[in-house]
Amino acid sequence: MSQGSRNLFLLGFGAITIALVTCSISLFIYHHSGDIYLDRSRPGFLPEPSEVQKSQTSDALDYSFPESDTLTRESLQEYLDAYKERLQYTDRLKNPFDPSPLSDESLGITE
Repeated sequence: MSQGSRNLFLLGFGAITIALVTCSISLFIYHHSGDIYLDRSRPGFLPEPSEVQKSQTSDALDYSFPESDTLTRESLQEYLDAYKERLQYTDRLKNPFDPSPLSDESLGITE
């Protein structure tokens, strides 16, 4: 084996070893800190329907399209009307790149 091949092999082996060590340490910390139990994106950790609190105020701009229904002209028109209302709301924003559209009040988040 030539000197260049040996150096390349050592470089690759070192990089893989460092990656495995750092990933192992981060996974160890993630598991033992308890953050693994806060990860709601995992299927087993999604909130139960009874845990989800409904909003007390009904916003006229809120609309949910039925998930298990047939698509008819009326339901499509209802969706498009709701979409147009939301589009008009966003068009009325003075500065859409300002942090205020992401405020809790603007997003309808109440505690």
